[in-house]
Amino acid sequence: MLELFLSAFITLFVVIDPPGCAPIYAGLTKGASPAQSRSMAVRACLIAGVILVIFALFGEDLLNALHIELDSFRIAGGIMLFVIALDMVFEKRTQRREQRAEKVVADHAGKPEVDDVSVFPMAMPMLAGPGAIASMMLLTAKAQGWENTLIVLGALAAVLFLTLLALIAASPLMRLFGARVEAVITRLLGVLLAALAAQYVIDGLRASFTL
Repeated sequence: MLELFLSAFITLFVVIDPPGCAPIYAGLTKGASPAQSRSMAVRACLIAGVILVIFALFGEDLLNALHIELDSFRIAGGIMLFVIALDMVFEKRTQRREQRAEKVVADHAGKPEVDDVSVFPMAMPMLAGPGAIASMMLLTAKAQGWENTLIVLGALAAVLFLTLLALIAASPLMRLFGARVEAVITRLLGVLLAALAAQYVIDGLRASFTL
């Protein structure tokens, strides 16, 4: 049991990559209050967990029923992430937030409205991306019986908990650097996210056209 847990934990930790997602999340939530950032981090991890559990238990049947291949997730997810990356590099998201702040107030405290990134792109495709979905489907397929399946799901819960801690800690660390350094880091992370998005598309296309 311990061997299965460690195997699943290491696999999911590498695929989901909490240390890599954390700074990207900080860049996406630039301008959000600490409470808003924490709330979106919790929602992102919960939604990603639900998605991965569903695919772990019913993924193969679901994809077959819809006639969808996993490579389609890679291509679609890569394209959507690339659009987000362009916004980060050219600070389009910051401009939209400033424009909305002049016109609308999100609550009685007078805090400006911020983009909710918990569902897209954080929960999917960043956390519950094609790699994580495929890993969960493979791990549960190899697990024999409900007891081993629960062990795999426990490993997923542990990884998502560590991911939540990483996302919550990322924004305060970014704010310590100051506005100018934060802007540079956000642009750099946007470039890295664009590269990740391109890799998703390349992997999807390569697998689709490989005989």
